[in-house]
Amino acid sequence: MSILTVSIIIVFVVGYLFIALESMTKVNKAAIALLMFVFCWTLFMVDPGSYISGFAGQDLVNEVSSVIERHLGSTSTTLFFLMGAMTIVEIVDQNGGFNFVRDTMKTKSKRALLWRIAFMTFFLSAILDNLTTSIVMIMVLRKLVEDHKDRLIYASIIIIAANSGGAFSPIGDVTTIMLWNSGVITAAGVIREIFIPSLISLIIPLLILQRSLRGQLDVQDVMMKSDYAVLDFSGRQRKIIFFLGVGGLIFVPIFKSITHLPPFVGILLVLGLLWATTEIFYRKVRREKDGMSKRVSNLLSRIDMSTILFFLGILMAVSCLEEIGVLTTVGQWLNEASNGNHYVVTGIIGIISSIVDNVPLVAGCMGMYPLAPTGDMAVDGIFWQLLAYCAGVGGSILIIGSAAGVVVMGLEKITFGWYMKRVSWIALVGYLSGIFSYWVIRTFIW
Repeated sequence: MSILTVSIIIVFVVGYLFIALESMTKVNKAAIALLMFVFCWTLFMVDPGSYISGFAGQDLVNEVSSVIERHLGSTSTTLFFLMGAMTIVEIVDQNGGFNFVRDTMKTKSKRALLWRIAFMTFFLSAILDNLTTSIVMIMVLRKLVEDHKDRLIYASIIIIAANSGGAFSPIGDVTTIMLWNSGVITAAGVIREIFIPSLISLIIPLLILQRSLRGQLDVQDVMMKSDYAVLDFSGRQRKIIFFLGVGGLIFVPIFKSITHLPPFVGILLVLGLLWATTEIFYRKVRREKDGMSKRVSNLLSRIDMSTILFFLGILMAVSCLEEIGVLTTVGQWLNEASNGNHYVVTGIIGIISSIVDNVPLVAGCMGMYPLAPTGDMAVDGIFWQLLAYCAGVGGSILIIGSAAGVVVMGLEKITFGWYMKRVSWIALVGYLSGIFSYWVIRTFIW
C-alpha cells in the first residue's frame, strides 16, 4: 500500500473522528464531510496514474475528471431523491396530510407509542424505502412528542425499524434493489427468509429501548387540537394531498420498473404533480390568509441543506476510497481471514457498512463473488441473502451508517456520540440476533 493511499485513508479516518466528536468540537458535520471530500480527491490527484492506468498527461487529467463526474452523478441521484422526498413529505405535513395518520397512532402511553411507531416504520419501509420512510415518520413523530429527550429515543427506533424493514424487501433499500436487479436474490426468496431475522433485529432493540420511556404523554391532545386551526384546505383536499404524496412515493419503484429511469426522476414527477395540485387548491384560498406561506415555493426554503451537503461529502469521500481499491482489498482480506465462512464475512461487512456507505460495499462483493449455479453462492443462496440482511440492518449500528440514520441525525439534531453511547450496542444486539435466527432457519427449518 502506497504512502498516498495511506494518506487518503488517514484523512478519511480523521474526518470521521471529527464527525463523531461533533458535540465536543461544535463544528458542523457537513463542513467536515465536505473537507473530507475535497482533501481525499486532492490527494488522489497528486499521483492519479497510480490508480488509473493506460492514460498520461492531459488524457489522464481528463480521465480523472470523468471519474469524479461519474461518482458525482451517482451521488447526485441520491441527493435529488432525498431533496424531492423531503419536499414532498414537507408539503403533505404542512398541509395537514399526516393528521389522520397521527390520529390513528394516538395513545397516552409512551411505550405503546414506541411500538406503534416502530411497526408502522418497519412495514412502511418495505413498501417505500428506508430513506423516505424515515422522513415521513419523523414528521409524524414531531406532532406526537414535544419533549426532545423522549423524541431522541423514538427517532432512534425509527432508524432501526426503517433499516430492518428495508432489508427484507426487494425495494426497501438501495442494496436490496441492487441485488434483486442483478438476479442474485428473488423477491419471494428474500421476503420468505429474511423477514423473520429483520423482525427480530427490530423487536430486540424495542424491548430494550422501551425501558428508557416511562409514564404518559402530556401535551398530545393540545397539539392535536391546535393543528387543525391553521389549515387552509378542506378535509377532502388534505386527503388528496396525502394520497398524491404518499401514494406517489409508493409509485416511484413502479415508475422505475416501467420506464427504467432512475428513482429520482419518479420523485421529481411526484413533486411536480403535488406542486401543481396545491397551486390549484390555493387559487381558491383567500390571499390574505397566513397559510399562503405554505406554498411549495416557500416550503423549499425549509429543506435542510446541511444534511444534503453532509450526504454529498460523505458519499464522495467514500467514492474516493472505492476508486483507490481500499474497499475491494478489505473484502478480499475478509474472505481469506474467515476461510470462506459466509456468516462471518457478511456479518463483518454489515458492521463495516455502519462506517462506510453500504452501496459500494455491496457492489464490491458482487464483483468479487460470482454467482454460482448451485450452493451458497447460487440465486437466493445463503451468502446473497445474508448480504442483503447485513448490509441493510448493519447500518443501524452507527447513526451515519445508513441514509435513514443520516437524515434523522440532521432532522432531529442527534449527535454521533449520543447515539453511539445509548443506541449502538442495542442495535448491534438486534443485528446479531437476526443473524443467529437466520442460521437457525437455514439449518433446521429450510
